Amino acid sequence: MSIALITGCSTGIGFATAVAMARAGHEVVAAMRNPDGAPELAELAAAEKLPVSVVRADVDSDESVRRGIEEVLTTRGRIDVLVNNAGIGGEGPVEEVQLGVFRKVMETNFFGALRCTQAVLPGMRQQRSGHIVNISSIAGRIALAPQAAYAASKWALEAMSEVLAQEVRPFGIRVALIEPGFIATPIFGKVERREWSSYYPQARRGLALFRASLQDQNPTPASVVGDRIVEIVNHGDTTLRHRVGPDATGFLGWRSSMTDEQWIEWWGVESEEAWARNVKQVMGIDVSPK
Repeated sequence: MSIALITGCSTGIGFATAVAMARAGHEVVAAMRNPDGAPELAELAAAEKLPVSVVRADVDSDESVRRGIEEVLTTRGRIDVLVNNAGIGGEGPVEEVQLGVFRKVMETNFFGALRCTQAVLPGMRQQRSGHIVNISSIAGRIALAPQAAYAASKWALEAMSEVLAQEVRPFGIRVALIEPGFIATPIFGKVERREWSSYYPQARRGLALFRASLQDQNPTPASVVGDRIVEIVNHGDTTLRHRVGPDATGFLGWRSSMTDEQWIEWWGVESEEAWARNVKQVMGIDVSPK
């Protein structure tokens, strides 16, 4: 089977994808920024005798990515699949979020994926095969306040991936964008919380919707994404975009049914009560203040 390099494997989608790929028979190299702080994957792999090894790689660093990929190529000779999963959240009103936060989110979510992609492409091009799987989000298709930083990074990733797919097709390299809906992962729990000014009531809404969707419905586990990636890799799927999770298709369809102006009016409504009614009517989720 293939040799798969997966970034951001300490928790969430990366962890689940590493496990799913290894259980399916692929040899997995799990990249983490701090392997010593996240031993769970290595412990699970040892217990199940899965073909998983861990490599230290910080996708924010040119040198760290270079060393990590050189290690894989030296020990295994090739990389067949790259899953660009490493990512961080970022939220808050555009006016109030520091530029450093925008840069940090873009560095990891976009430039990190780009950095790893550029590092593996020469080998894939030479072997005339490969599969690059980029973990995007429905936020890569929908701009939802207060997630300007996060959504911008995913929109950039979507654009880069679409162009990349055109460029590498003649070399037998496939590109896939994974667009999960609401998935029960720690990513948004890691975002630094703060109180935003009263000028922007929308700043509370993204988090309220995310939490309510996981509480009011059966939370969708990260394993759903990992299993879908295995299917895409194993079946030679050449489809570019893949919506994953029970709410992804509905949410994107709901957005596409509105004009831009309707969307702005719907989400930008000033009254919290009116906003809660909108969400309840369209999505069936109760986000009213408790």
